[in-house]
Amino acid sequence: MSKYDVVVIGSGPGGYVCAIRCAQLGLKTAIVEKRPTLGGTCLNIGCIPSKALLHASEMFHTAEHDLATLGVQTGKPKLDLKAMMAHKDATVKSNVDGVAFLMKKNKVDVLTGTGTVVGEGKLTVTGDDGKAQDVEAKYIVIATGSDVAGIPGVEVEFDEKVIVSSTGALDLARVPGHLVVVGGGVIGLELGSVWRRLGAEVTVVEYLDTILGGMDGDVARQFKRMLEKQGMTFKLGSKVTGVAKKGKGAEVTFEPVKGGDAETVAADIVLVATGRRPYTEGLGLENAGVVLDKAGRVEINEHWQTSVTGIYAIGDVIAGPMLAHKAEDEGAAVAEILAGQHGHVNYDVIPGVVYTEPEVASVGKTEEELKAAGVAYTAGKFPFSANGRARAMLATDGFVKILADKTTDKVLGVHIVGRGAGEMIHEAAVLMEFGGSSEDLARTCHAHPTMSEAVREAALATAFGKPIHM
Repeated sequence: MSKYDVVVIGSGPGGYVCAIRCAQLGLKTAIVEKRPTLGGTCLNIGCIPSKALLHASEMFHTAEHDLATLGVQTGKPKLDLKAMMAHKDATVKSNVDGVAFLMKKNKVDVLTGTGTVVGEGKLTVTGDDGKAQDVEAKYIVIATGSDVAGIPGVEVEFDEKVIVSSTGALDLARVPGHLVVVGGGVIGLELGSVWRRLGAEVTVVEYLDTILGGMDGDVARQFKRMLEKQGMTFKLGSKVTGVAKKGKGAEVTFEPVKGGDAETVAADIVLVATGRRPYTEGLGLENAGVVLDKAGRVEINEHWQTSVTGIYAIGDVIAGPMLAHKAEDEGAAVAEILAGQHGHVNYDVIPGVVYTEPEVASVGKTEEELKAAGVAYTAGKFPFSANGRARAMLATDGFVKILADKTTDKVLGVHIVGRGAGEMIHEAAVLMEFGGSSEDLARTCHAHPTMSEAVREAALATAFGKPIHM
């Protein structure tokens, strides 16, 4: 029987970061992964391959629509989808190989197979050949991530060819004539925008009256207009009642949430992107005494410990946003706790990014949340249309909005829609991590000309009510 200080089940961003940090802190560590490659959903069939296709499709769109304006004459670009997919696959391989290297570098044992918790300090790892290995550990960390969720109340048969999840949408053999996306959240909009740029007609069917549910309403409204300008069509406030293959394609039937006649649309491909659910099935958790909530998530205390002594959980299997970087922070914090230190995660400063073009980025509270909580706040905005660098880059769509406490001026939330928003959001995150004010940001010198000057101008609008360049 193999014995360890820590065994982490799942090698996604939360799991592998936790394992590395445990090893760095002197704990004998192993990681369990059922896939032949490490990195979990994120690196293999999620975050990384989608960003490779988002970038490649953006370059294709830029070559087709923007280069002539900049004085670059190239002629009409020709899509080589096979080469684009090869770029995606190479990107994935580079990343998963990198994680494997980090395991060796940090002397973390990789146990390939399905991990099952037997009880406190005990688990088995069963390989594809059916052979089981017994393992003992002082601590077990559940980091198994999440799986594709279907449509509530609707039977959907994924063949990953015509009716696809995000996995199939990353590996289509051709550009669909008409792609219907069920779900107007991050995954649906990112993958929908990939195929729209490459020439597909894209229709998004969303249950809510807004896209990006939970994000700042001001941002969501303007972002929808931008996507419509790019050619995407939206059916909001619509409940999907059926998804079925028909001929070589499929049909999606939906009806207004508030009542009305049903509508059916034909599609070459249907992408069901209605969110994800925690992956906790088949792990033996309930038999081992680990308590799950009604949503199937693992219940934990403030130190990520489950109802069973020595068993911890992080990432998508627990409550909170299903974000890779949130899982990473939790993994590092748990490792520090297991090593006798004081790991901590500030859940008020977890950025979220939509990697479309333009990008959407957010950290902290939205206006809707502040209003609901009765918090008095000041809001300041600045559009990229008034930013010199944005004009030079043909990137004038979008704005920066900062929300600060009306009394103390402490920044409570920052929301950006525009080119490079996912990078710019981090200066707001650092400011908020240290409890900074909008005046602190407004008085910080920013290089000119940069897109980030729009963040400073929004801070000037928040702190003093008057930006300089408007």
